[in-house]
Amino acid sequence: MQLLKETNIDFIGRRKYFLGLSVLLIALGGASLLLKGGPKFGIDFKGGTLVYVKFKEAPRVEEIRTALTAEGLNVATLQPFEEGPDSHELKIDLDLTEEEVLTSGQDKIVATLRELYGGDESKMDFNNVGLETLADRVISNPKMAESSLATDQITEGVRALLAFRDEAPQSGLITDFSQLASVEGVNSDIISALQEEAYPGAFAIRGGGYVGPKIGKDLQWQAIKATLFALGGMLVYIAFRFEWIYGVAAVAAVFHDVLITLGFFSIFNREIELTVIAAFLTLVGYSMNDTIVIFDRVRENRKLTRRQPLESLLNLSVNQTLSRTILTSGLTLLAVLCLFLFGGEVLRSFSFALVVGVLIGTYSSVFIASPILLWWQGTAAASGGQARRK
Repeated sequence: MQLLKETNIDFIGRRKYFLGLSVLLIALGGASLLLKGGPKFGIDFKGGTLVYVKFKEAPRVEEIRTALTAEGLNVATLQPFEEGPDSHELKIDLDLTEEEVLTSGQDKIVATLRELYGGDESKMDFNNVGLETLADRVISNPKMAESSLATDQITEGVRALLAFRDEAPQSGLITDFSQLASVEGVNSDIISALQEEAYPGAFAIRGGGYVGPKIGKDLQWQAIKATLFALGGMLVYIAFRFEWIYGVAAVAAVFHDVLITLGFFSIFNREIELTVIAAFLTLVGYSMNDTIVIFDRVRENRKLTRRQPLESLLNLSVNQTLSRTILTSGLTLLAVLCLFLFGGEVLRSFSFALVVGVLIGTYSSVFIASPILLWWQGTAAASGGQARRK
């Protein structure tokens, strides 16, 4: 399938404009990184405690921030985490550095929120309790002594109630015990005992975790090494498959892509997580593939038209592969754009990196890699001419 036929666009002749645009984008990203003190790392790379909380009503963000700070907790991130309309979820990221404090970070968040939103201290919070604890409490309720239900039956009934709580659309949060009436196979005595032993809290912990600062630093270094090894391996492959000069141009173009994508993350204040590193490596391979297709056409055309200047040869090759580039990149962009729009907040940073990477990778393959190759060969030719004159 060919979208465009016999285009004759002077890409190389306009290289100064495109290189200028790249310098501008890199400068903007670099300025943003400098002003913000470097990339914004997620919990994977900086260490700390991360908790996702779902509330009955829209969370009072500033009150929560003030309450957590008053408890001596260093709040790195406190932002809405919307998975759907009226989800009322909040992402709380504590920037903790002491290893022994990390495990208690979530407990401190729960205690602070419970103090802020209130609760019945004589009862258990149904939205933040596990099976074993809740089952023991219900079994020990006096009403269950009068029931004909066995201990295993009571436990299974409590298990069914918690499963109902955790599935959509409740997603961990019961606002009223009347919702439990729709759970099939649960004896009314269990629900009655549950109402005496527990209450539906104003929030629910949906997930979270913690990473030690040492592990975070190790992961940072591993991510840097993975990216550099990928670039180095591709440089060696292209040098072997084509020529050394082609490898340098391709790797320089891909390095350009990573820098601009990193800058976009800083400008849009997005965190760099492990999934983002996976996206970076993906865009490295994607951009490199596009560049190799163009360089392969350059090599073929060089055999056919040996006397044609390199600038004309590069223009011809880019125009010949333009239809393929637009078709491939367009379909890929459509897929990752759908992932960005509909994939949910969990995949937002990953899909954002892919969207930016596909756009910048396609741009660099067409407008950056070829000018770098032209400049490199021109420099090499000039150096060779000076050496011969000497």
